[in-house]
Amino acid sequence: MPHGWIILDKPLGLGSTQAVAAVKRNLREAGYGKVKVGHGGTLDPLASGVLPIALGEATKLAGRMLDASKQYAFTVEFGKETDTLDLEGKVVATSDMRPTLAEIEAVLPRFTGPIEQVPPAYSALKVDGQRAYDLARAGEAVELKARAVTIHALSVCGGRRQGTVVQGVSTAPEVNGPLQEIMLTAHVSKGTYVRSLARDIARALGTLGHVTYLRRIKAGPFTLERAILLDKLNEVG
Repeated sequence: MPHGWIILDKPLGLGSTQAVAAVKRNLREAGYGKVKVGHGGTLDPLASGVLPIALGEATKLAGRMLDASKQYAFTVEFGKETDTLDLEGKVVATSDMRPTLAEIEAVLPRFTGPIEQVPPAYSALKVDGQRAYDLARAGEAVELKARAVTIHALSVCGGRRQGTVVQGVSTAPEVNGPLQEIMLTAHVSKGTYVRSLARDIARALGTLGHVTYLRRIKAGPFTLERAILLDKLNEVG
């Protein structure tokens, strides 16, 4: 029986539980029989990137991975807030205001260090024994309490005006005007919701926003450089 970790580069559209099932299937087809498999931290279907998969005895350490800090790259589109705080949801509010790069960089320190954030209504957290996302999908009002999390680092790595993408916007004079979206990187503690972080940053800028791109680039000690695509895993068996 195999023991250890498979560091999966989870594709878009696949849930973490589905990813675990896919790895189990791969192991069965490779002749390993029944293997205990678990993951080291949920990654939303609309997010891609590092998903540590524990095998055999390593599943005993999965809880330690859940407690580890994570790093993400994500894009916030300004002007619209959705009920899920990402591309999947319906637009619930709009704003004509678009922030400048200088305004964005000025507000980021407010979201660095220990902060409190209210998790998304569409989350796996439980409310009176039920998943919040089940209640939200049923049309019920979901009230979640603010939770303490830590943002270890938060920085800008790209931006877009009307149809023009600019990397390294901190040194790009042509992006002095309002930005349609911004790409950020964040190093966060366990329990942090990037969707909530994006919502709160947008609101602090006097506008609204939602996440259009989310990629986990590191989980604990595991990085994308060590990750394998699911298709490649199926090939090697």
